[in-house]
Amino acid sequence: MLLKELASLFTVSSIAGDGGTEFTGIQADSRLVAPGDLFICVRGLISDGHAYAAKAVEAGACALVVEELLPLDIPMILVKDARYAMAVIAGRFYGYPSQQMKVIGITGTNGKTTSTYIIEKILGDHGFRTGLMGSVQMKIGDKAFPMAHTTQESLDLQKNFAAMAENKTDYCIMEVSSHALDLGRVKETRFRTALFTNLTQDHLDYHKTMDEYRIAKGLLFSRLGNGGIERPQDRSYAVLNADDPASAYYAKQAGVEVVTYGIANGADVRAQDIRITAKGTAFRLTTFLGEADVQIKLVGKFNVYNALGAVAVCLLEGVSLEQTVSSLTAMLPVEGRMEAVEEDQDFLVLVDFAHTPDGLENALTAVKEVAQGRIITVFGCGGDRDRTKRPKMGRIAASYSDYVFVTSDNPRSEEPEAILKDIEPGVHEAGLSAERYEMIADRRTAIQKAIEMASPKDVVLIAGKGHETYQIIKGATHHFDDREEARSALRSRKH
Repeated sequence: MLLKELASLFTVSSIAGDGGTEFTGIQADSRLVAPGDLFICVRGLISDGHAYAAKAVEAGACALVVEELLPLDIPMILVKDARYAMAVIAGRFYGYPSQQMKVIGITGTNGKTTSTYIIEKILGDHGFRTGLMGSVQMKIGDKAFPMAHTTQESLDLQKNFAAMAENKTDYCIMEVSSHALDLGRVKETRFRTALFTNLTQDHLDYHKTMDEYRIAKGLLFSRLGNGGIERPQDRSYAVLNADDPASAYYAKQAGVEVVTYGIANGADVRAQDIRITAKGTAFRLTTFLGEADVQIKLVGKFNVYNALGAVAVCLLEGVSLEQTVSSLTAMLPVEGRMEAVEEDQDFLVLVDFAHTPDGLENALTAVKEVAQGRIITVFGCGGDRDRTKRPKMGRIAASYSDYVFVTSDNPRSEEPEAILKDIEPGVHEAGLSAERYEMIADRRTAIQKAIEMASPKDVVLIAGKGHETYQIIKGATHHFDDREEARSALRSRKH
């Protein structure tokens, strides 16, 4: 592609140097530049790409996209917003791949990952070729890849859409984070359907207020239906949780048909007669295509919501109610989401990703509905993130648990003990006595002690990290998997 071809993509831009320069790849990370690449100087939250332009040139970059001209002997295209330009250029360079499939985006504080997996299973069982992007992994056909972000930067996103298109993917089901929406990572992505799960406190270190957080997620719905449709099969939908107050705002943002799901309020897809056990959840499903009795292997009321949203999406895609229910019945728990760790013990050990106040309360509510003995909770809060949720999570853990181990999550640059002290006032607020909780900064030790003290029929909930296989301490990433630690503790207990 020629540098001068980019000029037509922007009303306000200019080229310094040879506009006939041809580039063969695009990068925004100077460490990844190969000869012939175009390097885009993006001003990020931590660093400024302009400061790495010289390194990119040394590595073989043949041209730059900049917001200010640099003293380098290399062709440049000057734009007003390099981050926006990156999304636009990536879409054009990779041939607008999202238009070659149906993209289903899921946004919300909790439930995004489970919802993507349920939708992927139902559509896959129906014979569609699927791709998946989310916080656990990316899947293209039968191949899986690790993910660094819930939603990738626009360059990687468009590149991977292109790989999915080459694989003849019918549907890409992806998590869409508020950060990604606010930073424009999904610009140049055409969404078929947007699903909203719920809105509760999270990421206030970035968005500052709940109103800003709500507005950021609304950007996904405002993208729907703006171009009109030429064929009925190209219609888009907003699938909203009728029981969440934020849905009223998102319904106004969406220029497409709104389909709702829920439990407490009237909805197009709803669940009644919910029955929860330690093995799963049963309910009566009512939809715009009929009714059915459903039994899923996922535990908890919050997973009923995840199932309902997925059902609504798949029914809109033409999957029959019978096929949808059949797939739901066969659906296994998602990695790190209320995942049981079994070593033939006589009590239940669950690992869950719950790392927000609402997520922790959902997990503990589900546990309380099935627990026959004590509830022993191990949890912490991440460092360098919203501090206001720490005492709230302490209060929630203490309110639902018989015993609590307050420990580290990913402390990052903070001192673990300082994070624990931020959590402790919430434990006191809930009235938990000193004999019923411990502050243990070392997460491995906390997990071991929780499992050592468990008695028959107790439930040990290890919350916060779920599928993660690492712990970030003082800038260093260490291998750490709650499931491995729990399994090791269970085996040690036997001996």
